[in-house]
Amino acid sequence: MARIAIGGFLHETNCFVPMRTDYDYYAKGGEFPPLARRDEVIERTRGTPFGMAGFLDEMAGEHELVPLIWGHAGAGGYITDDAFERIVGELVGMLSQALPVDAVYLDLHGAMCSETYPDAEGELLRRVRATVGTEVPVVITLDYHVNLTEEMVANCDGMAIYLTYPHIDRQHTGGRSAKLLRRILAEGIPRGKAIRRMPFLLPLNFQCTLVEPTQAIIEASVAGEGGEVLNLSYGAGFPPSDLAECGPAVVCHAYTQEAADKAADALAAMVNAREPEFAEPLLETAEAVRQAIEISQGASKPVIIADTQDNPGCGGTCDTTGLLAELHKQGAEGVALCVMWDGQAAEAAHAAGLGAEITVELGGKHDIPGDAPFHGTFTVSALSDGQFTTTGKSIPGRKVNLGPTAVLSIGGIDIVTASRRMQAYDQDIFKHIGIEPSARKILALKSTCHFRADFDPIAEKTLVCLAPGAHVVDPRVYPYKYLRPGVRLLPEGPAFEPGNGGG
Repeated sequence: MARIAIGGFLHETNCFVPMRTDYDYYAKGGEFPPLARRDEVIERTRGTPFGMAGFLDEMAGEHELVPLIWGHAGAGGYITDDAFERIVGELVGMLSQALPVDAVYLDLHGAMCSETYPDAEGELLRRVRATVGTEVPVVITLDYHVNLTEEMVANCDGMAIYLTYPHIDRQHTGGRSAKLLRRILAEGIPRGKAIRRMPFLLPLNFQCTLVEPTQAIIEASVAGEGGEVLNLSYGAGFPPSDLAECGPAVVCHAYTQEAADKAADALAAMVNAREPEFAEPLLETAEAVRQAIEISQGASKPVIIADTQDNPGCGGTCDTTGLLAELHKQGAEGVALCVMWDGQAAEAAHAAGLGAEITVELGGKHDIPGDAPFHGTFTVSALSDGQFTTTGKSIPGRKVNLGPTAVLSIGGIDIVTASRRMQAYDQDIFKHIGIEPSARKILALKSTCHFRADFDPIAEKTLVCLAPGAHVVDPRVYPYKYLRPGVRLLPEGPAFEPGNGGG
């Protein structure tokens, strides 16, 4: 029986939003469990849709597991140095106290940037490696939006990356990581490592694994594993993270360097050859609303408008009002919108009571260019404490606490207004407060792709809208400081040069 230290520290960092992600955000929890230590790691993650849960399921009773610390804060602005050093310091300190160990498993994201370290996971893994040495295997789980770096690859011995976007295989990926570690414990550490970086960035709207060209790329990565190849991994990247090695990449760990190079070269060639195929129509706000109203007239199912640039899962503030204002302007009927983050408005609704009318400045509180609060008189149509358990395909079984939550209605629009941010992953965000999403004409969702797992089955059509938001879809306008020169900012797009255009 092996002695395996386990832990995790997850964040998807949008470096171009003004807010910071601090220690308190991890400690309190909300959409994600509060920061967990030692036995709490197992208590708070078992049975949940996280990589750690899948690892626990696969390794149950097989080895001695030594939990360290685990925390998840979704997406947002830079991790503060205080948060990074406190959490990583505690993780490494616990690991030092746990020595000797036979292996380490870490549940990570791969697109974390702290105020000091653009490649925050690379720095975390460097410290872990310095603690345990080169002969103790380190295996990690990573998000599909990982920005794979040389430092990450150098300091781990195997990795499993989500195979789906929408992410419906988080738990399964943790189980895959456990199987990789099981093989390493039986056969030894694979010394062959190869990383191949694509020469272009890939906006999240072009990364969906339900469609081509990504579907075939994922299938090829899975088919390429086995024999001398421990793992063949594709990560699509997260363009709003500002670091030199941002973007899609392929990684292989294998038992010979020849096998690692061969597998990585083949998959990288496939991705590069399909560069021209990455695309999805993106609509300006007025046109998206116009089309949605027109389509909904003769539809039996709701039309979805994805408010992609205010997706909190990519660091959006979750409170921009551009789409809401346009829906109201065009007189849209039968609309349900979620989630609008405005704790003040939610508290005002609770204070006024069900059926009351309140006049508030809704949302628009974060100085996003082109955005402003939406002034209106709303009817308080429903109230809740914001607590529910998700049942959809994207994040099943997650216990959510959005704090005081209300449905504010104006014209033909119902707005789920919450005290905490949350991406519109799941129909239960609507259902828990009395809205049946399938009965609506239009659903306005602050999400980019994750909603598709639970909402596609009830949708007539999905439109992607470019209303103002902090998650700017087009990397050409990002003011990069660290991105490597020459990388194309879009598939077949212009090359990045420091100080030129958005950079």
